[in-house]
Amino acid sequence: MVVRLLMAFLVLLGSGLGVAAQPIHAPQQPLRVTTDDDAYCQVLLTRVSAAPAAADGQAAQLAEEGRQLCLAGHPRTGIAKLRRALRVAMAQAQ
Repeated sequence: MVVRLLMAFLVLLGSGLGVAAQPIHAPQQPLRVTTDDDAYCQVLLTRVSAAPAAADGQAAQLAEEGRQLCLAGHPRTGIAKLRRALRVAMAQAQ
């Protein structure tokens, strides 16, 4: 009896109960694989320094804090600060 109920449930589940599955769309840009290391700190520092509004203000302060954290052996925290600096710089540029 339990087996029949389980099979019936699986058949209903497999039919989707009339709900069509939605296709997953691929992102426009390919995903970037990153690591939490000094090389990625340098990549982010380069990106932040190339941003138009990164020369002064909050973005520059965050970038410097991120750089110092990376140099002190805290790449994860430094990368978080550098990403935030990049977001601030991009927002200021708009």
